[in-house]
Amino acid sequence: MAVEILKEYHLGDMTVRYLTDSEDGQTGLMLLPLEAAYYKMPEKDMNMESLVQFKLTGDIYNEAYAMGASMRNGESVRRLRYHSQSCETDKGGIRIDTVLRDDRMYEVTHHLEWKEGMPYVRMYCTFENKSQASCKLEMMESFSLGGLSPYLEGDGHECLNLHRIRSVWSQEGRHEVIPVEDLQLEPAWDPHAVRCERFGQAGSMPVNKFFPFAAIEDCKNHIFWGAQIAHNASWQMEVYRKDDGLALSGGLADREFGHWMKEVRPGESFITPQAIVTTACTDSFDLFTGRLTEAAVENMEEMPKSEQELPLVFNEYCTTWGNPSHENIMEIIEKIKGKGFQYFVIDCGWYKEEGIPWDISMGDYEVSKNLFPGGLEKTVKAIQDAGMIPGLWFEIENVGSASRAYHLEEHLLHKDGEVLTSYFRRFWDMTDPWVEEYLTEKVIGTLKKYGFGYMKIDYNETIGIGCDGAESLGEGLRRNMEASFRFIEKVKREVPDIVLENCSSGGHRLEPGFMSQMSMASFSDAHECVEIPVIAANLHRVIHPRQSQIWAVIRTDDSLKRIAYSVAATFLGRLCISGDVTGLTGEQWEILERGMSFYQKIAPVIKEGQSYLYGSHIRSMRHPKGWQALVRVGRNGEAYVVLHTFDGELPEWIEVTLPETCPTQIQEVYSDTPVQIEIKEGILKYRTNEPYKAAAVMLTAYE
Repeated sequence: MAVEILKEYHLGDMTVRYLTDSEDGQTGLMLLPLEAAYYKMPEKDMNMESLVQFKLTGDIYNEAYAMGASMRNGESVRRLRYHSQSCETDKGGIRIDTVLRDDRMYEVTHHLEWKEGMPYVRMYCTFENKSQASCKLEMMESFSLGGLSPYLEGDGHECLNLHRIRSVWSQEGRHEVIPVEDLQLEPAWDPHAVRCERFGQAGSMPVNKFFPFAAIEDCKNHIFWGAQIAHNASWQMEVYRKDDGLALSGGLADREFGHWMKEVRPGESFITPQAIVTTACTDSFDLFTGRLTEAAVENMEEMPKSEQELPLVFNEYCTTWGNPSHENIMEIIEKIKGKGFQYFVIDCGWYKEEGIPWDISMGDYEVSKNLFPGGLEKTVKAIQDAGMIPGLWFEIENVGSASRAYHLEEHLLHKDGEVLTSYFRRFWDMTDPWVEEYLTEKVIGTLKKYGFGYMKIDYNETIGIGCDGAESLGEGLRRNMEASFRFIEKVKREVPDIVLENCSSGGHRLEPGFMSQMSMASFSDAHECVEIPVIAANLHRVIHPRQSQIWAVIRTDDSLKRIAYSVAATFLGRLCISGDVTGLTGEQWEILERGMSFYQKIAPVIKEGQSYLYGSHIRSMRHPKGWQALVRVGRNGEAYVVLHTFDGELPEWIEVTLPETCPTQIQEVYSDTPVQIEIKEGILKYRTNEPYKAAAVMLTAYE
C-alpha cells in the first residue's frame, strides 16, 4: 500500500482523517479519538477499506466465498476514484462531502456532518447516475470504517470485541459482547477468504431482533468505534475481514439480506439513511453509548413546550384493557385530578363495536356509540377541565379484520399480487394518495375536531421482507415506510404542538430516525413484569431516557413494597401510571404520590445527564437474579441512583463505586420503608437482603 493522508479535521474530541491509496486509487476514512489521533500505529498487513460500500447489479463480487456472505468491496467499489472534497461550515456545524467517480459516469458522494459540541458525526451517501443508461443498486451502505483497530499489532487477536444490542418483544435491549474470534472473524493463514458477520432485521419493525447498533472495542487500548442506523425499515450491520484490518459498516439491508434492489435512471440519485457514528477513548460502554444517544437532543428543542419539564403521564390501557368509555374515564379522572398528571391518554378500543376486540377493529376510526354515546367532546372536555392534555391512540398504518377498511384491497399492500395479510392485520399502502387523504380525515381530522394535544402511535405487526410496487420487495418496503414517516411529519404540521408517543408492540421502533419525530416512546410492552427495571436500564444504551416512557401499573392487591418497586422503575425514564387507580387505598396512594414527587425532582437529571449501569449479570430477564443499580449524573451538581433487587442470593451490602463526577451528598431517599444507605469514599452502600425491593437516592454536591 501507498497510503497518504488526504485531509484531516478535528471535530470536538474526534479526528476525521481521510486517506488515499495511490496504488489502487481507493479513498478511506479513519474516525479517531482526538486524544489518540497521533498514537503510534503499527504496520499492518491489510488493504485500505473504501469509505463507501455499494454494489451495482452485474458488477463482479469480491473474491473468495463472498457471495451470499457480503456484497462489500466488489467491482463497484474498486472502480471508484477520488474526484474532490468540499467542506462547508454553517450555523455552528460542518459538512464534508467527498466525491468519488468511476469511468461509467457514476458518482458517489460520502457526506459527513458534525454540529458544534456534539460527540458524534452523521454519515450518509448519495449515488448519482450521470450516464445515459439505467443501473440498479443492490447494496448501498451509509457508513464504513476500516482498519480496526489501528493501534493493535497484526490482527489484534484476543483484543477486539463486537458489542450489539439484541431485542425481542417485551425483552428489549439485551447487551451482547462477543470476541471477534468467537464469530470466526480472524484472518486465515493467507488473507484470501472473506469473513463477515452480517446482522440486522428485515421488515417494518426495525428493533425486532437487534437494535440498529454495533460497536467494536479495542479492549487493550480502551477505544470504541460504533454506530446507529436511523432507518424505520430493513437494515444491516457488517463486521468484515480478510486481513489484519477489521471493518464495520452498515445501512440499508442489501439484496441478499433484505431483498432490496433499486433502479436509478439517468439523471436520478439515491440517498441512504443516516448513520450516527462516534469513537471514544474509554473503558466504559455506558459512556460510549451515551455519546450516540445524545443525538436525540438535537430535536428536543423543537418539541412542544409541555415536554420541557418531562411531565407525568396517565394512560388508561391497563385500567380498562382496551375498553375505555366515557363512564369509566370519568371515574378515573375523579381519582387522579389534582395529582400532577399533565397527560391523560385514551388508549386503544375507543372505536370498537360492542363485543368485538380492539385489536381487530382498527382502521375505520369512528367513535364507538356504545362506549361514548355523546361522542368524545364531553370526555375530552372533562380531561381538560381536570387540568390535563387529552391524548388518543391510533394504529395508523394497519387495519384489523373486523374493520371495513380491511376489505379495501386496492388501497392495501400486496406481495406477489396478493393482499399482504398477517393473522388478522393488513397494511395500508402509505404511498397511495387516497390512503393519505383517508388518514388525514380519520386521524388528523379527529385530533383537530376534539382538541387532542397528544397522540399515541402504535404499530403491532411487521410487513416482513417487503411488498409489491417497486423494483424489489425491499424497495417497496422502504418506499412505504418513507411515506409513513412523511405522514407523521404531516401530523406535526397540521396539529402544532402535538405530543407524539412512538409505540410498536412496545419497543419495536426505537430507532433514531423515527424517534427524531417523537417526544417519547413506549419502552416496552412489559407492563407489570418484574423485569421492567432491567429492560428500562438496558435501554439507556440505545435511546435517551427523556424519551423512554416506562409504565408503573398499580393494582389494588399490590403491597407497598411492590408499588415502590414499580414506581422506582419509572425513574429510569419517563413516568407513566396506569392500573387500578380507582380502588387504591390512602396508604397505596401515599407511596405512589411520593414516587411521583421524587420523579419530578430528578426530571432535570433524566433530561440531561450520563448513565452508568452496575449490578449482577442478568441471564434470565423473566426470572432475574441478583441486583441492579443505575446511576445517572446530571450537569448541574445533581445525580440519582435507582436500586432494584431481584431473586436469588443477595449480598448483605450492595456496593456501587460512584463515577468520579457523581456528587455524594444524600438529599432524599425513596422506598416503601426506611432503608439504610450511606456513601463513604465515593462508594454507595445499600443494606438489604430482601428480593424485589427498590430504593432510589437523590444526590447533590452541596451540604
